[in-house]
Amino acid sequence: MQLPYPSEHSFGLILAPMAGVSEAPFRQVCRGMGADVVLSEFLSSEAIRRRIRNTLEGAEFEECERPIGIQIYGSDPNAMAEAAGLITEHYEPEFIDINFGCPVKKVVQRNGGSGCLRDLDLVDRIIRAVRGATHLPVTVKTRSGWNDELRDPVGIALRMQDSGAEAFTLHARTRTQMFSGRADWDEIALVVEALDIPVIGNGDIQSPEDVVRIREHTGCAGVMIGRGAFGNPWLFRDAQALLAGRPKPPVP
Repeated sequence: MQLPYPSEHSFGLILAPMAGVSEAPFRQVCRGMGADVVLSEFLSSEAIRRRIRNTLEGAEFEECERPIGIQIYGSDPNAMAEAAGLITEHYEPEFIDINFGCPVKKVVQRNGGSGCLRDLDLVDRIIRAVRGATHLPVTVKTRSGWNDELRDPVGIALRMQDSGAEAFTLHARTRTQMFSGRADWDEIALVVEALDIPVIGNGDIQSPEDVVRIREHTGCAGVMIGRGAFGNPWLFRDAQALLAGRPKPPVP
C-alpha cells in the first residue's frame, strides 16, 4: 500500500491527532475544508488490547475521512504490536502512527508519548514490533528530544528511520518545553536534509501564511496542523489556495 503522505511533487496538509479534538465530526469538517490526511485522537495500546470500549470507539471512522491514520501510544512493545494488529484487522486505516511526542504528564509517567525519548533503544523495539504486526505503513510523530540536554532531532529521526518508520513528523520542541517558546523550524530543515523518508513539519502553524513559510523554510513534505485549527478549519482551505498560487478566500 502506498503511503498516503505527499509525494515529492506535492505538499500535504495533515490534521494532527489531538485528544478531545480530532474526533470524527471535526475530522470530517477538516477534510471538507481541504485537509489531505487526518489522524485519530491518540489511543492507548493497553486499552486497545484490553478491548476498552471508549478507546475502540476512538478508532472508528467514516469512509469519507480517508485517507486516515490511527495513532497509538504506549511503552510496551508487545502491547503496541498487539494494538497495531487489532487496528489493522478491524479498522483498516491507511496507516498506523506511533506517538512519541505527547508531553502530558499522565502519559509520560508510564513512559508513553515523549517519555520514550529517554530510551531510544525502547523506541527502536516499539517501532520494529509494530512493523512486524501490520502490513500497513507505520509512521511516527515525535519531539526534538526530552529536554535541552537530550535535544537531538536529527539523531532521533535517523534512529526512527533505521527502525522502519516510513514517514517522520517533528514537533520542533522538547518535552520539557511543552507548548512554550517557539518551535525551531531550523531543526525540521536539518531533519529533512538528513532523512530519506518524508518529513512532516509541526509546531506554531497558526495561519495559512505559516504553511507557506514553513514549506519554504524547511523543504518539508507537508505540515501537520494542530492547535492552529481550533475553531478554524478554514485554515486548510486558505492554505490550499496559497499553495496553489490563488488568492486567499474571504473570511467566512
